[in-house]
Amino acid sequence: MQYPEPLITGTLVKRYKRFLADVTLNDGTEITIHCANTGSMKNCADPGSAVWFSDSHNEKRKYRHTWEIVAVEGGALAGINTGLANKLAQEAIELGVIPELSGYAGLRREVGYGQEKSRIDILLEDSARPPCYVEVKNVTLGRGKIAAFPDAVTERGRKHLRELISVVEKGERAVLLFCVQHTGVTSVVPADDIDPQYGKAIRQAAAAGVEIMAWQADISTTEITLVRELPVYLENQ
Repeated sequence: MQYPEPLITGTLVKRYKRFLADVTLNDGTEITIHCANTGSMKNCADPGSAVWFSDSHNEKRKYRHTWEIVAVEGGALAGINTGLANKLAQEAIELGVIPELSGYAGLRREVGYGQEKSRIDILLEDSARPPCYVEVKNVTLGRGKIAAFPDAVTERGRKHLRELISVVEKGERAVLLFCVQHTGVTSVVPADDIDPQYGKAIRQAAAAGVEIMAWQADISTTEITLVRELPVYLENQ
């Protein structure tokens, strides 16, 4: 996925109120931009970090700029706009980048399903086989070469795992797809220290037949694309 235009660079002053960040531009001007990330952004919001953001050119928006990328430990880049995760996953599926999810005749987004009234991120359909329910999770928390999810306690994430287990129990296919917007990691693990209940739930989901996979993005100031599969280790390494 290409950005409509190259991103603008600056230096992070602080992130606050979840959806806002103050940034200093190269000319010393300080502006407030929108932060499209509801998580803790652990290890991705350190003051003084280099950041890149997009310009909507929409003067009606209170904050017309959106934070997209941050430089993190070791010079890696992390894409913090969680709104892109589903788009990146859809693009990769439609281009045949993810072999396990290719060949379906149709793809729909945000389809209602489940006993807990959820909405699946991506539903793949084909008359020749059962539907495939794909739940996408954005991963930005890096610890050295290891990416961890979640970066905050997530009851919503556990709910989604319960729904995916129900899909498998009906004889259909369910996938949890980690969209890894972090260029410096080589594997993904559950963040048991942050949310041990999520760690327990994802192991239960895998045992029930939910497929767990992770795909990593290449990130630049002009383009971001899922390009490679990463191993997911559910037990402590």
